[in-house]
Amino acid sequence: TMPWMRRLPQGDGHPVLVFPGLGANDLTTAPLRALLDSLGYATQPWGQGFNFGPRAGVLEQIKHDLQALHRRHHRKVSLLGWSLGGIYARELAKEAPELTRCVITLGTPFTGHPRATNAWRFFELVSGHASNDPALMEAIRQPPPVPTASIYSRTDGVVAWRCSVNEPSPLAENIEVQASHIGLGVNPVALYALADRLAQPEGEWKPFEPKG
Repeated sequence: TMPWMRRLPQGDGHPVLVFPGLGANDLTTAPLRALLDSLGYATQPWGQGFNFGPRAGVLEQIKHDLQALHRRHHRKVSLLGWSLGGIYARELAKEAPELTRCVITLGTPFTGHPRATNAWRFFELVSGHASNDPALMEAIRQPPPVPTASIYSRTDGVVAWRCSVNEPSPLAENIEVQASHIGLGVNPVALYALADRLAQPEGEWKPFEPKG
């Protein structure tokens, strides 16, 4: 274990549902989930193979998974999404805020023009969905009604960083780190911010304050 990892705050055992990025599967989030498990969380992968966008049955399954986790643990569930997996986390929280403790996204493009980021071009290619629907993009831009943190990097390389910045609001925040897009899930500062956000007592959310 790296020394800095021993300084991460311990979890309280609540469940965390983890969504991989577009074109990725649960293998890519395995190190992240292993870390969170070691901190005391009950993580669950999304379990639908490669993420090729909102194909038939995908959104219904993630809502079912959220409901099942909530029933099993009798606790609200934190939703963690990497890249376009973060869109699932945000949209699921909007649909079921009563089951959601918080949302954390890593390099997720939820605002700005879709053509401003390579991720949306890839989304169109693999999903068959158009990303230039203004009404859809406006809906995606709205933050969930639960504590929401966007961890992003100006050196991302895949997602234009401005597309990952929440408008200022009482429950939404932005945390900037120095990392590549695929490095966000192993970047020490990103992992510190992630662990700090998850460790907040339920109902006592405060904006992130880096320390140490």
